[in-house]
Amino acid sequence: MNRFTHTWAGDVASAISEIAGDGTAKFIAGGTNLIDLMKENVERPNRLIDISRLALNRIDSAAGGGLRLGALARNSDVAYHEAVEQRYPLLSKAILAGASPQLRNMATVGGNLMQRTRCCYFYDTATPCNKRKPGTGCSAITGFNRAHAILGTSEHCIATHPSDMCVVLAALEAVVRVTGPSGDRSINFADFHRLPGDTPNIDTKLRAEEIITGIDLPAKGFPKHYSYLKVRDRASYAFALVSVAAALEMDGHTITEARLALGGVAHKPWRDPQAESLLHGQSASRDNFVRAAEALLQDAKGYGHNSFKVELAKLTIVRALSQAAFGEGES
Repeated sequence: MNRFTHTWAGDVASAISEIAGDGTAKFIAGGTNLIDLMKENVERPNRLIDISRLALNRIDSAAGGGLRLGALARNSDVAYHEAVEQRYPLLSKAILAGASPQLRNMATVGGNLMQRTRCCYFYDTATPCNKRKPGTGCSAITGFNRAHAILGTSEHCIATHPSDMCVVLAALEAVVRVTGPSGDRSINFADFHRLPGDTPNIDTKLRAEEIITGIDLPAKGFPKHYSYLKVRDRASYAFALVSVAAALEMDGHTITEARLALGGVAHKPWRDPQAESLLHGQSASRDNFVRAAEALLQDAKGYGHNSFKVELAKLTIVRALSQAAFGEGES
């Protein structure tokens, strides 16, 4: 690990001023991802601006009947918050499926959005990686890529986004609140994370001089018909091979609205509103679930070791939709 200095930010304005004036600095809060990256020499900031004391850890009501999660709210606090458990149980379930209790007690909402891929080549500084060092190549494409992406890839990167929480935030159509030298702005969650394209080193639409202040959940939380299904190599403390957040509104046996978001398959949480629309006004049947799954994976591409993910994702979608509609197989 390289030498660095550590300073505390007293308020949001000073944090923005400090990050804008130093291109080598990084914000740190829980540090559950950044410290790992520093230990492996993937990230080498000369200065850490500690924002963990800022007043951004509240969970409050938001305009329009929703809920605002402060950027520094701990993951465990969000998962066990009464309003989240009652109104957004899908989010609570996804958070508890991720990491370990110790990490959830440290990790923050904003940090969860900003965590970087767990691609083994990204962490191995002896191998080429366009995400770590643009222009060097993607070792995963021809290497061992069992955990890698099958949707939204490019010739420059096939890494996946590792978050469980973000998959649900995509399904719920959350809004990210940020602020910077130019003032406050909002970013729809669907637009926050980027596909790799030819700049896989740029993960999000957050500007270098901006800070996340909160995430707004809309009023609709799908508390009755939902499922977060995570398929992984072991039952805990493992990243998803495929995960599915399924949220349904139903009128009897008929689906009036469907949301589907996938994790473990792309550079960002993956949604396709056109595939979701195939379920609108349809009965909750396996045939209709299969049709939506086929549409959602129609452009999927395996790279050898991870080709099994295409069929696995389809099966996981069908099962998650069955759980959401009927509670089948819920643990």
